[in-house]
Amino acid sequence: MPEIRELRYFCAVADDLNITRAAERLGIAQPPLSRAIRQLERRLGVVLFDRSGPRLTLTEAGEVFRKEAAVVLSALESAVRRTRQRELVVTAKPGVATRLLRRICADVPDIRVVVSGFGEQAEMVRDGRADVAIAACVDGHGLEIEPLATEPRVAALAAGHDLAKREVLSTADLIAEPAPRWSDPRVVDRDYWLGNPARPADGPVVQDSAQLLEVVALGQAVALVPASLAALNVRPDVAYRPVTDATPYRTSILWQAGNRSSRIARFVQAALAHR
Repeated sequence: MPEIRELRYFCAVADDLNITRAAERLGIAQPPLSRAIRQLERRLGVVLFDRSGPRLTLTEAGEVFRKEAAVVLSALESAVRRTRQRELVVTAKPGVATRLLRRICADVPDIRVVVSGFGEQAEMVRDGRADVAIAACVDGHGLEIEPLATEPRVAALAAGHDLAKREVLSTADLIAEPAPRWSDPRVVDRDYWLGNPARPADGPVVQDSAQLLEVVALGQAVALVPASLAALNVRPDVAYRPVTDATPYRTSILWQAGNRSSRIARFVQAALAHR
């Protein structure tokens, strides 16, 4: 079975594809690093690097092992980080979630709140930067999820938009309207945020809800937003209208799958009591 030291050595060489540079980065001499890589290959019974060309390249087996080794090292670093920290790190994006956290902190001691950006919460829990998140999670891979709240979504439109003259809308009314595009498409589910698979995401690129409301106010896009966001952002240049068939906005508590920490359990209980 490979040792953790060998995994670190291998990943360094795999990243640089140069023994000399990897040795410098690791703070060791080149010969022992080369021997360690050869020993790892013998231990695994496969060749990880192709040494026949002018520079190192990964073999097919090396590519596979690189992905798996990175997962192991990331999990180890996450475990060490969690073991050393004495406080429960909770993350949420600004707004309703952070107001809820202020109430929870009164009941649960030793909580450190980290305010995060749109769509960052799930990944922060997965990589160990946070123990718990309050988020609207679309991709729950590797996470435990406890539903916390459900609320309707409304259409945000420029105050002078023709659709703002109507009291109620449907997602079909929005198909021809430009929709904002998030700067990091990995953090959102396209069809969910557009409200209709037929609707093109051809509006301006935005990074957060503040930018989103600005492009809406300028008439450059129409967006579906949680009702709570609309309530917190009442402004004369933006109109909010109910959308009868829009899927609701769901807020959940997220933590790593399999984590049975008593501190997380107390946090979840407090959150459910304060929702």
